[in-house]
Amino acid sequence: MSEGDGLPTNPADLRLLIHALVDGELDAVTALMLERRMAEDPALAAEHARIVALQAAVAGLPRPDVSEAFRNRMAALGTQQAARRPALRSFDWRAIAASILVTAVLASSTTYWATIRTGPDEITQAIASGHRRSLLAASPVDVASSDRHTVKPWLDARVGLSPPAIDLAKDGFALIGGRVEVIGDRPLPALVYRHHEHLITVVAEPQAGDTAPVTVAVDLSAGGFSLVHWTDGAFSYWAISDTERPELDDFVVRFRAAVR
Repeated sequence: MSEGDGLPTNPADLRLLIHALVDGELDAVTALMLERRMAEDPALAAEHARIVALQAAVAGLPRPDVSEAFRNRMAALGTQQAARRPALRSFDWRAIAASILVTAVLASSTTYWATIRTGPDEITQAIASGHRRSLLAASPVDVASSDRHTVKPWLDARVGLSPPAIDLAKDGFALIGGRVEVIGDRPLPALVYRHHEHLITVVAEPQAGDTAPVTVAVDLSAGGFSLVHWTDGAFSYWAISDTERPELDDFVVRFRAAVR
């Protein structure tokens, strides 16, 4: 096996890189190194073939539906925010062209999560794995921007609904973009923040109208990361990072206050 190529030696991390290669998320140099590694290791080559086959199998998965009633409810909740900010400018041709790629983006992201169940423990482990994978990828975001008027519409177009893309740069937590995470067979919006040298991922899941809010954030740390969960009645949130827990708690407090 190649030595000194800069790739991880841990099998789990190598599998994550193979997923990133299949999804086209690696830079050219890393992709070349990984392809050379696979050429020397039949087990890695077999894993690559398995992932490619799995991607083909899940490419036709239907996009989850969001009820019209829930859309109307969220539109009503957003009325007050809309009154306090300039209207979003219409999508230009780039956004229209990008929407054509929705199916391909969701199918690609679904590859990694197709065989994961979505119970509470499985969700936290999946979110931890997704955050780790983003740290290994060439970019931790699918859309890179600190402008909420860019990030939220981008996620809305691909997932159907997304939380407010709050920028907390003045508090030391800068919004750098967003991406689509897929838990089980369901695509979910994820916001990504930078705090010094650390990244914080916030995954949001739309909730039914009768979901009781979790007023106290719950520590669900897993996979070597700090992970905090809470629900505000509209969305269920998971914030995950390798930053110190007090700093993540500070972020959660500021994020929740800004959303309110």
